[in-house]
Amino acid sequence: MNTGDDIFTRTQLLVGRQGMEALRRLRVIVFGVGGVGSWCAESLVRSGVGHLTLVDDDVVCASNLNRQLMATTRTLGQPKAEVLRQRLLDINPQAEVEVRVERYTAQTCERFALDAYDYVVDAIDSLSCKALLIQRACQSRARLFSSMGAARKMDPTRIQVAEFWKVRGCPLAAALRRLFKRQGPMPARRFRCVYSEELLPNAGADSLDLSAETGHPNGTICHATAIFGFTLAGMIVQETIGNGQ
Repeated sequence: MNTGDDIFTRTQLLVGRQGMEALRRLRVIVFGVGGVGSWCAESLVRSGVGHLTLVDDDVVCASNLNRQLMATTRTLGQPKAEVLRQRLLDINPQAEVEVRVERYTAQTCERFALDAYDYVVDAIDSLSCKALLIQRACQSRARLFSSMGAARKMDPTRIQVAEFWKVRGCPLAAALRRLFKRQGPMPARRFRCVYSEELLPNAGADSLDLSAETGHPNGTICHATAIFGFTLAGMIVQETIGNGQ
């Protein structure tokens, strides 16, 4: 069945023909397609963004099922970015969805031409990789939107947007600022972040055997991580429509 332009009829009613064309021309790269990035990517494709690159080196595991869009019992063990790509093309077969099954690190960063994109979405968990991406994105022509920590959050009304240096109450943002000040270089320009000042305890830690988990996992819930991702997508759409009109 060829759905054609019917996919975006309701969106075009809201944003107009010029707005739809501006979204179709956009090139966006999303780093990290977990609990935040996967929802951001789907929202962008459903909104009519024409080109999306998904970057993630991980595979779907059981602990992803509570919050990650493409995580189901049928996709366990499969590369997250590949599974998400197929879902996005099922929504809009005309979209260009590229997959990079690799991690953004000091060893791989030169392989990513950030200047080729209009927007960079940072949904990376690793502190060092996140800091590097922020530094590189701020040196590129692309606009950067970044997700701060979405774990240990539950109240949707406390999720908000602020310029990075004005984010308060987020341990991840505080750690990034310390890293930039200690090691440099500082981000070359300002950028906006999605964050929440809420920080709940891991109330169920004593009732679970976390010996098989890597690192120090924190509690997460779907509606919170998804709102982070939807907010990032909304920032891109809103700014694009504003520029397009």
